[in-house]
Amino acid sequence: MDTVIDRPAPDFTSIKQRQQATWASGDYAAIGTTLQIVGETLAEAADVRAGQLVLDVAAGNGNASLAAARRYAVVTSTDYVQALLDKGRARAQAEHLPMQFQLADAERLPFANASFDAVLSTFGVMFTPDHRRAASEMLRVLRPGGRIALANWTPAGFIGRLFKVIGAHVAPPAGVQSPALWGTEPHIVELFGAHAAQIECQRRHFNFRYHSPTHFVKVFRELYGPTHKAFAALDAAGAQSLERAMTELLDELNVAGPDALVVPSEYLEIVVTKD
Repeated sequence: MDTVIDRPAPDFTSIKQRQQATWASGDYAAIGTTLQIVGETLAEAADVRAGQLVLDVAAGNGNASLAAARRYAVVTSTDYVQALLDKGRARAQAEHLPMQFQLADAERLPFANASFDAVLSTFGVMFTPDHRRAASEMLRVLRPGGRIALANWTPAGFIGRLFKVIGAHVAPPAGVQSPALWGTEPHIVELFGAHAAQIECQRRHFNFRYHSPTHFVKVFRELYGPTHKAFAALDAAGAQSLERAMTELLDELNVAGPDALVVPSEYLEIVVTKD
């Protein structure tokens, strides 16, 4: 007879608190702004129109929020890290783009049912520890016929592989599904299919452009929360090992030759139309 082992459910509250500390560390906004083109592409995929009510979930420093506001939508930008919202607000003010900013947890959105015409997220909601709850919340606040548009890194792409390199040096929280699952079609269907009139998925690439692998590692070690925290958790030998593994991955994927670094990173662009 097989033995059934009861494993305790993940402590999502504790995990989320650690995640907040991770994303508040470093300076993600300095990296996030380089991804602006993804927000623009996603706004086009979602067919964001003037006057529509648009919610950006786990918005970071506001790439998708700004893209929607440039299309004259009425935008609410949300994140659970206040410092990132403040960076997004500064960008919006600099461009004279009116929008609302609100501290909010993607798994517990403080909005009424069917409040928005479109819900967007670029490389944000994929990091929620409870995938089903986050998907359910986005569906809840979206009106029937509205669109959820997401950009999520794929497991086989550069960032997906980088997560694996980091995970080999610093173990991820036990019992939590990989963020990179959000970059796979079956997982998206599992999360949204029961309430979707249509799901469209397209694989795209974002090019990370830096001076060299050494430059990339330095920037991500200092500024990108997950990498920043991973290095901080390691001793000198472990940090050297992680730096070496990251450099090897960058060397493998660099398409620019020896004089620069250009690394294409695959992501899945998803548009879910709600029933």
